[in-house]
Amino acid sequence: MSDDVLSQYLRAARAGLDAIEATQLPAVRQAAGLFADAILADRLVHVFGTGHSRMAVEEMFPRYGSFPGFHPIVELSMSFHNPVVGANGQRQAMFLENVQGFGPVLWRNFAVSPADVLLAVSSSGCNAVTIDVAAEAKRLGMAVVALTSRANADVSTSKHESGRKLHEVADLILDHQAPPGDSAVWIVGLSTPVSPVSTVTGCTLINLVKAEVARLLTEAGKPPKVLTSAFHLGPEAALRLFEETYDDYRRRIGVLYR
Repeated sequence: MSDDVLSQYLRAARAGLDAIEATQLPAVRQAAGLFADAILADRLVHVFGTGHSRMAVEEMFPRYGSFPGFHPIVELSMSFHNPVVGANGQRQAMFLENVQGFGPVLWRNFAVSPADVLLAVSSSGCNAVTIDVAAEAKRLGMAVVALTSRANADVSTSKHESGRKLHEVADLILDHQAPPGDSAVWIVGLSTPVSPVSTVTGCTLINLVKAEVARLLTEAGKPPKVLTSAFHLGPEAALRLFEETYDDYRRRIGVLYR
């Protein structure tokens, strides 16, 4: 492909966003309803992902413009990429995310409830750990929402011993529309594509869900405490809300350790 590489990426990102708008908004509203119900019941929406799916997990909470009710679960052994090689290297992380039987081990750390919900994030939907975490969440009675790419999953092979992919375990699918293989830019003279799209499209779905959940909580008379920039509130009010938000988060996750 010989057209400008910058245009290629922008075109791929826009195509993904357009496809989300055209096909995914009903699922976004349905997921937001599940999440709002859990939060209104003083339960939690667990958000789990390994590898670079960690970015989508942390996009949900905590960051400015986000609020308690979501419980980010990030295993450093499968998402701490900075060393790349050596101790905590990428080879080990990619090996560990396909170890079987991780789900029961993870959930044994928390006192979960069928009123909880899991949002499981995996672009290919094929790594064993995320599938196992989702399958165990379902066994424990939780609804499971998958944030994945069906196009990517359809050309990938499950690493889970059951042979299932994440979207086959989930009750509801949010398809972030990344292309097979994820990377979207082809350069003349280079045989492999660069520049993945899933971060843009996946985080777009995260923020669509977040906005709809905030609307539902507010309409229910329980507006969320939102981490908010001093630009909007001034420094004193922003700091006060920052502390209140983390106090609220601490209160909410306490149910997981009772």
